[in-house]
Amino acid sequence: LTTTHTPTYVDRFLRGDLTEEEVRNVGFPWSPSGVDRALSSVGGTVAAASAVCEELRRRRRQRSQTETRSKEEESGGLGAPVWSAHVAGGTHHAFADRGEGFCVFSDIAVAANVILLRYPDVVSRILILDLDVHQGNGNAVLFDGRNDVVTFSMHCGANYFSDKQRSDLDVELPAGCTDDTYLLSLRHWLNLIKSEGGPYDLVFFQAGVDVLADDRLGRMEVSSRGVQRRNEMVFDFALKLGVPLVTTMGGGYPREDWKPILEAHANVYFQAHQFLSEEEGTDT
Repeated sequence: LTTTHTPTYVDRFLRGDLTEEEVRNVGFPWSPSGVDRALSSVGGTVAAASAVCEELRRRRRQRSQTETRSKEEESGGLGAPVWSAHVAGGTHHAFADRGEGFCVFSDIAVAANVILLRYPDVVSRILILDLDVHQGNGNAVLFDGRNDVVTFSMHCGANYFSDKQRSDLDVELPAGCTDDTYLLSLRHWLNLIKSEGGPYDLVFFQAGVDVLADDRLGRMEVSSRGVQRRNEMVFDFALKLGVPLVTTMGGGYPREDWKPILEAHANVYFQAHQFLSEEEGTDT
């Protein structure tokens, strides 16, 4: 945690010593179970990213021990995609010394910093693709001025609940944005990142589903199918780039019917599995 957050803040949260204002900014009351939730949210993303890096190391050792390499290996390819996912996380509104917007710690930021420290032999540059309806403001500040972590946030430009921050690349979409605008915009920027963004060794995908028209807080009008197409575009981006992918959850706030939000969250993971399963020669 202290690779990213101040020791004082971490200690105060763990002990339940936040002020009333700090607790209000987080959005839910402090409790021991809340501490467990915050720690497991971070730990799961760190574990998912670490599993990817362990596999990358294993493959590198295997290649170094094998005299005959495939053409794919000779050209630097990874072979089968190396992906992992955490069915939680995506808490992108946390800052170094405070939380907000239902986020205590930034799991993706902690995972990125841990990976850069523990696995410098396989990861030296990371891309965060944040597709939550709200800007990934915490991560934008946490990695401001860093060259080893690039932050991309595509969000609703009319849905800031705190001060706007500056990511490496921010794409603001209008309130009421529908599938066509959303998907065309995403395709454009993913293609630009692919062609001009430089090499990346690892991608984090913050897969918030609060862009849905059914979302209570999203203020956008993307359909369930539109969110599925979004997921497919990100998976295809990672596959064609040949970069390992770590997927986390993000926002999703039901009105009265929970089903559209729950299905959208679940589809992220089912789609990732299906996408890999359909790739010939892929171990899933």
